[in-house]
Amino acid sequence: MKSDQMKAEPTKADLTKGRSMKGEQALKQCWLDIRSAGEFTAALCQEALHHGFDAIVAADPADLAPLPPAVTRVLLPSGADLPADFGVADLVVVDPVVHGTPEELAQRHPDRRFGVYVEVTDKESLERACASVRRYECTVLRFRDPTNIPLEIVLAAAAATHRPGAAAPGLIITAMDRVADAPVHLGVLEHGPGGLMLAPTAPGEAARLRDVVTSKPEALKLVTLTVTAITHAGMGERACVDTCTYLEKDEGILVGSRAKGMVLCVSETHPLPYMPTRPFRVNAGAIMSYTLADPEHTRYLSELGAGDTVLAVGADGRTRHAIVGRVKIETRPLLSIDAVSDDGERVNVIVQDDWHVRILGPGAAVLNSTALRPGDQILGHLPRRERHVGYPIDEFCHEQ
Repeated sequence: MKSDQMKAEPTKADLTKGRSMKGEQALKQCWLDIRSAGEFTAALCQEALHHGFDAIVAADPADLAPLPPAVTRVLLPSGADLPADFGVADLVVVDPVVHGTPEELAQRHPDRRFGVYVEVTDKESLERACASVRRYECTVLRFRDPTNIPLEIVLAAAAATHRPGAAAPGLIITAMDRVADAPVHLGVLEHGPGGLMLAPTAPGEAARLRDVVTSKPEALKLVTLTVTAITHAGMGERACVDTCTYLEKDEGILVGSRAKGMVLCVSETHPLPYMPTRPFRVNAGAIMSYTLADPEHTRYLSELGAGDTVLAVGADGRTRHAIVGRVKIETRPLLSIDAVSDDGERVNVIVQDDWHVRILGPGAAVLNSTALRPGDQILGHLPRRERHVGYPIDEFCHEQ
């Protein structure tokens, strides 16, 4: 086919050559800001220490005195005057416009480390923030306006500094007031800042922040299934799951008629005659099928909608969350595929009865569903546990 319409659309790997999609990022730091904690100060500090926070930030050196040296004790004065005694502070974060530059302060206090605080409110303060992340050991940033563009610019400025032969950019910490904002900060330019500083209003929020920062999708154990039967099932409704993600060539989502066994249906990233690729889509299966929203929870394809999440799974078992943009449900001929695992677990998936619907096999082989025959091998996952409203449970439940 020579038509422009028939050309394969670029995948994310094509658009981001030189960057590994499978590499792990450095663990982000968690800082606790107790400057306005009031009566909760002691409880919040204990919670932060219990959950392994990297730093605790106070305006008064006295609030840092009870803290052990295992946590970085950060002094961030809230007024125009610096205290005469920094106490046990390991790092003093200052506003250079008000307090003087870290170089000037280091000359007077050679036994201290100094960082910079910048509240980004306009072009001038944004330029100061960019200069600071290029120059200083640590920069704490607070952004006034509800837009990520200033943070994008600061992160880009830091990345531009980090080139062969140049000093590594300093640690960037962004301040926030709600745990709900953490995923947004972490996702800016796909890398986010080096850490997050939370000013909690009640105990429990520090633990939630640590969960957000440390959580990452778990790898799933995939198994080889042997196809036992292929049956034309007649007409029914099937769901295409369109995600907000460029899926890789060996990625798809797990789909199954029973919660205890699923098949890895591949994304439409591979060229086909008669139609362009859809690298964001998985032609998943019949509407009553299960899929995984995360490693522990299932969803029916029929109940997925815009803004939900599904678990994208690679042929090697790696996983990541993908946001659903829409689900297309249409009436189509259906094909029932039965398979069995080596230990006898029966698996079924019902998909659209068409050659272009594909399933992954061992070694990331891309298999056209209508070309499958008994004895062929496909990839699947066996959650093993029964489900109730998507949650794993241990009770008698027989699906057939």
